[in-house]
Amino acid sequence: MKLALIQSDLVWEDPKANRKQFKEKIETIKGEVDLIVLPEMFTTAFTMNADAVAETMDGKTVSWMQKVAQETNAAVMGSIIIEDNKSYYNRLLFVEPSGDVVSYDKRHTFTLAGEDKVFSKGDKKVIIEYKGWKICPQVCYDLRFPVWVRNVEDYDVLIYVANWPKPRIFAWDTLLKARAIENMCYCVGVNRVGLDDAQNEYCGNSEVYDVLGNAISKLKPNRDMVDVVTLERNHINFYRNKLKFLEDKDVFTLQ
Repeated sequence: MKLALIQSDLVWEDPKANRKQFKEKIETIKGEVDLIVLPEMFTTAFTMNADAVAETMDGKTVSWMQKVAQETNAAVMGSIIIEDNKSYYNRLLFVEPSGDVVSYDKRHTFTLAGEDKVFSKGDKKVIIEYKGWKICPQVCYDLRFPVWVRNVEDYDVLIYVANWPKPRIFAWDTLLKARAIENMCYCVGVNRVGLDDAQNEYCGNSEVYDVLGNAISKLKPNRDMVDVVTLERNHINFYRNKLKFLEDKDVFTLQ
């Protein structure tokens, strides 16, 4: 499966401008890909001003994602601020070329920034089946909670979209690699770059790690970049069959 990862700066609270810039970046992708991955809150940056910029599931950004997916014949994923039943969610959307939409609401709202005061947290782990691959979508702060994503579903790819700031980027790098190794899957992290209006600095460090924790993308820190990475099913199957680590996992129930 081919993934196009878009590491980008974001325009503060301006969905129209962000949709425009991502469309231009998507148009630079050479060749066919299966999935295009955008950062967390890719239309607004990481703002708590939800009442000013929230959209609905029949709003402009969902329609835009459906159009892009149809035109590129690739699924598109990233999170945006959604108002649903009088609550706000940091909602990751996975939009297929058919127009079908699968959503995942961020489970762990970021208390340090007050996200928990504005956004309702999700309560469902989602596994997306797409082109014969099983994908587990996650959002930023979820990365710090390994129990939530423990691979009990035999998923193939774990994908985090993020606005993860530079001062804690060592944790981002370390935890992405750990999630790949412990779950014997590809682990993808797509983070933004630049400076937001709250003066938070982001350096990207977007990456793809294979089952053994090897970094396999060509993305560079602090740069607006698009990179296409190919995931190999044979890689997953070979090491799972050889090492069999997932067969020894603990059984547990989340409360």
